[in-house]
Amino acid sequence: MDREWGSKPGSGGAASAQNEAIDRRERLRRLALETIDLAKDPYFMRNHLGSYECKLCLTLHNNEGNYLAHTQGKRHQTNLAKRAAREAKEAPAQPQPNKRKVAPRKTVKIGRPGYRVTKQFDAETKQRSLLFQIEYPEIEDNTKPRHRFMSSFEQRVEAFDKRFQYLLFAAEPYEIVAFKVPSTEIDKSTSKFFSHWDPDSKMFTLQLYFKAKPPDANKPQPPPTAPNGTTAPGAPPPRPLAPPPHAPPPPPPAPQGPPPSGNPPRMPPPPPPSMANGPPRPMPPPPALPPQVGSGPMANFQPSGPPPPPPQGFPGQHMQGPPPPPLNMG
Repeated sequence: MDREWGSKPGSGGAASAQNEAIDRRERLRRLALETIDLAKDPYFMRNHLGSYECKLCLTLHNNEGNYLAHTQGKRHQTNLAKRAAREAKEAPAQPQPNKRKVAPRKTVKIGRPGYRVTKQFDAETKQRSLLFQIEYPEIEDNTKPRHRFMSSFEQRVEAFDKRFQYLLFAAEPYEIVAFKVPSTEIDKSTSKFFSHWDPDSKMFTLQLYFKAKPPDANKPQPPPTAPNGTTAPGAPPPRPLAPPPHAPPPPPPAPQGPPPSGNPPRMPPPPPPSMANGPPRPMPPPPALPPQVGSGPMANFQPSGPPPPPPQGFPGQHMQGPPPPPLNMG
């Protein structure tokens, strides 16, 4: 007899513990298939033999229920935790989004405040400064104005320009005002940069100094020049510019023909003296003409002989010689 003792004749007999376990696993498999989709499980795989494999634990299973029971076991859960820890370690650190968001206050603006801007210059330190005076007569109680600097790339009102930056002032219920200042480094020392709020006069004052630019040591200094534009005495003469390496050779000088007949060409007068050695000397008076002798027919008589040589020197500056001897009328 292969049935349990005490069973009813004609029936299948009482189920054993093994048969009860098989029936329980089958019911659990059907229930799991209704709630779990194995097509979305990345570690579930069916091989060519018709059995099932777990790619994470490298185990073989005869049916889907056996695989589902394996996924709830300790071995599969431990391997899942190890895989998650390794992926988190190898993944690059992602910046966490800032969850704290401060919503701007929605208040009714009453307009722009009055302001005065004063430009200053410190002759000792060669620094330029700006003094801002903003008036807030209708500011809210127990409120102090605020200020900050904004880059040209941060604002969206004008086209960005790296040569400028913006200084913003804000106080409720007034509108925010911004001043466009040069994008130069600001001296943040205590004596140079300060702000003050006067609650009695309702005026906010801010003063800032720009750092002076250091002189460029690599830039050559220009030579000193005289008041008339010439080079001062004692300064080295300017060096001539060298021709470019691929410049064509200069053209040959034109041949000169024979000098024209007639009077020889006159030499051009020398240039006037330079103003570097002082004011010019006064011009001497022109020489006096010899008196005419008589008024008869011999008045226009000219002595024969070679003409006198031309005077040397500047026009009107030749030396005054002795008067010619009187004509012999005898």
